[in-house]
Amino acid sequence: MQDFLFYLKLGWEHIISLDALDHQLFVLALIAVYTSKDWKKILVLVTAFTIGHSITLALSILDIVRVSSDWVEFLIPLTIVLTSFGNIINKNNNKSKSNFNYYLALFFGLIHGMGFANTARVMIAKSQSIAVPLLGFNIGLELGQIVIVLGILLLLFILLDVFKINKKDWILFVSSGVFALSMKMTLERIPF
Repeated sequence: MQDFLFYLKLGWEHIISLDALDHQLFVLALIAVYTSKDWKKILVLVTAFTIGHSITLALSILDIVRVSSDWVEFLIPLTIVLTSFGNIINKNNNKSKSNFNYYLALFFGLIHGMGFANTARVMIAKSQSIAVPLLGFNIGLELGQIVIVLGILLLLFILLDVFKINKKDWILFVSSGVFALSMKMTLERIPF
């Protein structure tokens, strides 16, 4: 149980800590096209991200997949750039109705999962079962994402439902800010 709690805390910190800006920006960009009424879709969406994250993390720990950390650190903010750019160019369409978002979250989760792989590979001994560490880490990650999502949903409710801010303006404002920050991260991390 102590191992489980250790990895649960690690997963929580992986998304909640101040060093997790890239993950937080990704979640923000991913759900920016939704409203607080779409909370069920949003939870499925972030769970799809966690599933992708879990798959790649497991494959990396088992040493089935290994990608240079320089490339992973470049690809992670690039996924945020692509997600926020997609929001900007589709701000007039109702992207929140699309099932494509779930596949996008799953695929980008695969990339984000490689971000913690090298650290996890070192932490989990070869003789140790990966089930408990992976379960604990991913539950912690999911709980952290849910807290972030709840905060964003509260903000969405206040801005869109109480103050009646235009949804397209919200999408454009948030996605543009996320785009700028993630583009800076991407350019700083070009691996060549």
